[in-house]
Amino acid sequence: MYRAYKFRVYPDNNQQIQINKCFGCSRFVYNHYLSRIKENSYMSASSCIKDYVTQLKYQYPFLEEADSIVIRKSLFHLEDAYKRFCNGLGNYPKYKSKFARNSYNTSAVYRKYKQKEYCNIEVDLKNRKIKLPKLSWVKIRGYRNTKEICGKLINATISREPNGKYCVSVLY
Repeated sequence: MYRAYKFRVYPDNNQQIQINKCFGCSRFVYNHYLSRIKENSYMSASSCIKDYVTQLKYQYPFLEEADSIVIRKSLFHLEDAYKRFCNGLGNYPKYKSKFARNSYNTSAVYRKYKQKEYCNIEVDLKNRKIKLPKLSWVKIRGYRNTKEICGKLINATISREPNGKYCVSVLY
């Protein structure tokens, strides 16, 4: 059974800029490939990723500033939305708006080095910090009664609420 924890995030100015860049890059790639699907025909997420790696990121250098996992997840979300439409489970995918709810999703990547396991996302409840890709350590608040989180981290979703507050949801 999966368990999710939601924390309020307090990024500094540089981290806010980086979060907003990730929002924008995720939205740009999603909308770009949605328009290509509308013009031509269906493209799978793997073919979109191949096209992104070979062409799009060189045409638009600002895409290098976002986390690569964020871009891939955005393309998989587009593919899921299109498949739901084709199966009659939803409407045709819509373009993402800058003024709607902003969020992006990143997966946990585990590496092993010298018998120690490392992850690109870490939660330190004792010091009230979370480590996120491209952001390093960010201050958090929430879950005062929880001393530690047990389980293996799966992913994290960073979002900005309509009132301008930043949150992160961590799935274990």
